[in-house]
Amino acid sequence: MRRETNFLIENNARHVWHPMAHPAEMRAKPPKIINRGEGVEVIDVHGHRVLDAVGGLWNVNLGYSCNPIKEAIREQLEELPYYSAFRGTTTSPLIEASYALAKWFESDGLVRAFFTSGGSDSVETCLRLARQFHKINGQPERTKFFALKKGYHGTHFGAASVNGNSNFRRNYEPLLPGVFHLAAPYAYRNPFGTDDPAEIAAAIARQFEDEIAFQGADTIAAFIMEPVLGAGGVIVPHESFMPMMRAICDRHGILMIADEVITAFGRTGAWSGSRLWGVKPDLMSTAKAVTNGYFPFGAVMIGQKVADTFEANEDTFGSIGHGYTYSGHPVGAAAAVAALKETARLDVASNAAARGQELMDGLLRLKDKYDLVGDVRGKGLMCALELVSDRQRKTPADKATVATVYEAAYEKGVLVRTSGNNIILSPPLVITASDVERIVDALDGGMAQAGA
Repeated sequence: MRRETNFLIENNARHVWHPMAHPAEMRAKPPKIINRGEGVEVIDVHGHRVLDAVGGLWNVNLGYSCNPIKEAIREQLEELPYYSAFRGTTTSPLIEASYALAKWFESDGLVRAFFTSGGSDSVETCLRLARQFHKINGQPERTKFFALKKGYHGTHFGAASVNGNSNFRRNYEPLLPGVFHLAAPYAYRNPFGTDDPAEIAAAIARQFEDEIAFQGADTIAAFIMEPVLGAGGVIVPHESFMPMMRAICDRHGILMIADEVITAFGRTGAWSGSRLWGVKPDLMSTAKAVTNGYFPFGAVMIGQKVADTFEANEDTFGSIGHGYTYSGHPVGAAAAVAALKETARLDVASNAAARGQELMDGLLRLKDKYDLVGDVRGKGLMCALELVSDRQRKTPADKATVATVYEAAYEKGVLVRTSGNNIILSPPLVITASDVERIVDALDGGMAQAGA
């Protein structure tokens, strides 16, 4: 039985350190206590109901009332709540989930799954498998990784090392050696003196080629990128960018890792971010929406070339000395099978594309109305407003201003996410046109209050 409200409020943030937050700040200003979820809304400890424009954490694509997933979890808990997938044993839900995911990502050229506990685990697995792939092929010096500034890839040491944002790196350095970052495909802020996305894409491709010539292609294991950069501020590359980077990787024997922890399963308006740009990666990290956030679970999807190399190996280099206690957890696997069925049945990718365009139109109206909005970016149902105090100089808005917009929107019934001077929106993919209006109206009120 849940404790009384007074107990929860009194003990909020007193006995825990929250992720991605300063412990002292959380104690001084405790976070909002979310008690219930219904449809696309959550209800806090005070009974205040808000539309969740964060979608949990980019992951509750089907909302909070997806009963087929809940029922699959309940049934699996009764039948087999846990068993290991380490060498020698497996479970029925794991086999079903691997089959379902292979079918789901068939168009992306991905043929095998390696199960994890979440997104950071999936990225870590991709990095490890990439290095191991080259060792199997007799190229052990291929150990380096290239990534993008502003990219976000999780919190393990390997994943944090390929992150391209100092907030996730500075306090934990030194990180993994042999990681190099290229410029972000960021039209609003970039070092190339242009706001033309195609020119920026071409400039980064040239930068990559130059680095390969300098480093030596035979020292580089993989290039990792998000098809749309998420936590770094919803940066949407030009359509030519990912195909160009794929072609460069192919020319130089470098693996391409698509980090689709956010973009897989429909969020961009396509079933995967790689499919959105017409690219087939060698490895893909997934998690989040694979269970609709109802159970911690992830999967690395593996391309045919990588699968063939491992499966043809006859020495110890092909043995995978990597895995997690909860890899392929039967409850998570059962949740994933149910979530994939519902995701396909509801055709949420199409809804994300339609509602995403409506949301972008609404955000652009806010940009026309408020000088506080410096830039609007998005693809499907991942969008961002970049707030500035001076449009001409692109001076980032201060923390207090961003907090004012956040709090005012919350009071008006919409929960948004802040990251630096960005307001990030990633609502469930089942939202309606009227839900989009609610989001825009709440942000309108937040902007008005911040400018008052």
